[in-house]
Amino acid sequence: MSVFSVLFALLGFSYNAWRMEVSEENNNVRTAAFEVFEHLGELEHIILTAYYDGDEISGNPRKGWVEVGLVVDLSALIAPDVADKAVMLKTVWADSWHLMGAEESVVQELVSKIDDTRMAIKMVLKEMS
Repeated sequence: MSVFSVLFALLGFSYNAWRMEVSEENNNVRTAAFEVFEHLGELEHIILTAYYDGDEISGNPRKGWVEVGLVVDLSALIAPDVADKAVMLKTVWADSWHLMGAEESVVQELVSKIDDTRMAIKMVLKEMS
Protein backbone atom coordinates (compact mmCIF):
# COMPACT_ATOMS: atom_id res chain seq x y z
CA MET A 1 0.00 0.00 0.00
CA SER A 2 2.80 2.43 0.84
CA VAL A 3 4.50 1.70 -2.51
CA PHE A 4 1.24 2.51 -4.27
CA SER A 5 0.95 5.77 -2.33
CA VAL A 6 4.51 6.80 -3.23
CA LEU A 7 3.96 5.96 -6.91
CA PHE A 8 0.66 7.82 -6.93
CA ALA A 9 2.26 10.88 -5.31
CA LEU A 10 5.18 10.76 -7.76
CA LEU A 11 2.81 10.47 -10.70
CA GLY A 12 0.70 13.36 -9.43
CA PHE A 13 3.76 15.55 -8.87
CA SER A 14 5.11 14.75 -12.35
CA TYR A 15 1.80 15.58 -14.00
CA ASN A 16 1.48 18.81 -12.04
CA ALA A 17 5.02 19.90 -13.00
CA TRP A 18 4.38 19.08 -16.66
CA ARG A 19 1.05 20.92 -16.65
CA MET A 20 2.60 24.02 -15.09
CA GLU A 21 5.35 24.01 -17.71
CA VAL A 22 2.82 23.77 -20.56
CA SER A 23 0.70 26.53 -19.03
CA GLU A 24 3.74 28.79 -18.69
CA GLU A 25 4.73 28.17 -22.32
CA ASN A 26 1.19 28.95 -23.50
CA ASN A 27 1.19 32.13 -21.43
CA ASN A 28 4.50 33.23 -22.96
CA VAL A 29 3.20 32.56 -26.48
CA ARG A 30 0.01 34.53 -25.82
CA THR A 31 1.91 37.45 -24.33
CA ALA A 32 4.33 37.56 -27.27
CA ALA A 33 1.42 37.24 -29.73
CA PHE A 34 -0.42 40.22 -28.29
CA GLU A 35 2.78 42.28 -28.27
CA VAL A 36 3.35 41.42 -31.93
CA PHE A 37 -0.24 42.40 -32.74
CA GLU A 38 0.41 45.76 -31.12
CA HIS A 39 3.63 46.35 -33.07
CA LEU A 40 2.04 45.23 -36.34
CA GLY A 41 -0.69 47.80 -35.76
CA GLU A 42 1.91 50.49 -35.14
CA LEU A 43 3.79 49.50 -38.30
CA GLU A 44 0.61 49.62 -40.35
CA HIS A 45 -0.17 53.04 -38.89
CA ILE A 46 3.29 54.29 -39.88
CA ILE A 47 2.90 52.97 -43.43
CA LEU A 48 -0.59 54.39 -43.93
CA THR A 49 0.33 57.73 -42.39
CA ALA A 50 3.35 58.04 -44.67
CA TYR A 51 1.35 57.25 -47.79
CA TYR A 52 -2.09 58.77 -47.23
CA ASP A 53 -1.18 61.72 -45.01
CA GLY A 54 2.32 62.42 -46.30
CA ASP A 55 3.32 62.91 -42.66
CA GLU A 56 7.08 62.57 -42.43
CA ILE A 57 7.04 62.62 -38.64
CA SER A 58 4.39 60.01 -37.81
CA GLY A 59 5.20 58.10 -40.99
CA ASN A 60 8.94 58.09 -40.35
CA PRO A 61 10.60 54.92 -41.71
CA ARG A 62 13.00 54.82 -38.75
CA LYS A 63 10.01 54.16 -36.51
CA GLY A 64 9.01 51.43 -38.95
CA TRP A 65 12.42 49.80 -38.68
CA VAL A 66 12.03 49.63 -34.91
CA GLU A 67 8.57 48.07 -35.21
CA VAL A 68 9.71 45.54 -37.82
CA GLY A 69 12.67 44.57 -35.65
CA LEU A 70 10.44 44.02 -32.63
CA VAL A 71 7.99 41.97 -34.68
CA VAL A 72 10.77 39.70 -35.93
CA ASP A 73 12.29 39.31 -32.47
CA LEU A 74 9.02 38.58 -30.69
CA SER A 75 7.63 36.33 -33.40
CA ALA A 76 10.41 33.83 -32.72
CA LEU A 77 8.75 33.23 -29.34
CA ILE A 78 5.41 32.31 -30.90
CA ALA A 79 5.92 29.66 -33.60
CA PRO A 80 8.21 28.91 -36.55
CA ASP A 81 5.48 29.76 -39.07
CA VAL A 82 4.94 33.15 -37.47
CA ALA A 83 8.68 33.78 -37.42
CA ASP A 84 8.85 32.95 -41.15
CA LYS A 85 6.03 35.40 -41.92
CA ALA A 86 7.77 38.10 -39.87
CA VAL A 87 11.04 37.55 -41.74
CA MET A 88 9.15 37.85 -45.03
CA LEU A 89 7.64 41.11 -43.77
CA LYS A 90 11.10 42.38 -42.86
CA THR A 91 12.44 41.41 -46.29
CA VAL A 92 9.66 43.29 -48.08
CA TRP A 93 10.11 46.23 -45.72
CA ALA A 94 13.87 46.32 -46.35
CA ASP A 95 13.32 46.32 -50.10
CA SER A 96 10.60 48.94 -50.22
CA TRP A 97 10.50 51.16 -47.13
CA HIS A 98 11.83 54.12 -49.09
CA LEU A 99 8.87 53.91 -51.51
CA MET A 100 6.04 53.58 -48.98
CA GLY A 101 5.24 57.29 -49.10
CA ALA A 102 4.93 57.39 -52.88
CA GLU A 103 3.71 54.08 -54.31
CA GLU A 104 0.36 52.51 -53.47
CA SER A 105 1.49 49.07 -54.65
CA VAL A 106 4.26 49.10 -52.04
CA VAL A 107 1.75 50.08 -49.35
CA GLN A 108 -0.56 47.26 -50.41
CA GLU A 109 2.26 44.72 -50.39
CA LEU A 110 3.45 45.78 -46.94
CA VAL A 111 -0.08 45.71 -45.52
CA SER A 112 -0.57 42.28 -47.11
CA LYS A 113 2.56 40.97 -45.36
CA ILE A 114 1.33 42.46 -42.08
CA ASP A 115 -2.01 40.69 -42.58
CA ASP A 116 -0.20 37.40 -43.37
CA THR A 117 1.70 37.67 -40.09
CA ARG A 118 -1.49 38.45 -38.18
CA MET A 119 -3.23 35.44 -39.72
CA ALA A 120 -0.34 33.13 -38.76
CA ILE A 121 -0.55 34.38 -35.16
CA LYS A 122 -4.32 33.87 -35.07
CA MET A 123 -3.86 30.28 -36.27
CA VAL A 124 -1.38 29.57 -33.47
CA LEU A 125 -3.68 31.09 -30.85
CA LYS A 126 -6.63 29.17 -32.22
CA GLU A 127 -4.69 25.89 -32.02
CA MET A 128 -3.88 26.63 -28.38
CA SER A 129 -7.54 26.99 -27.40
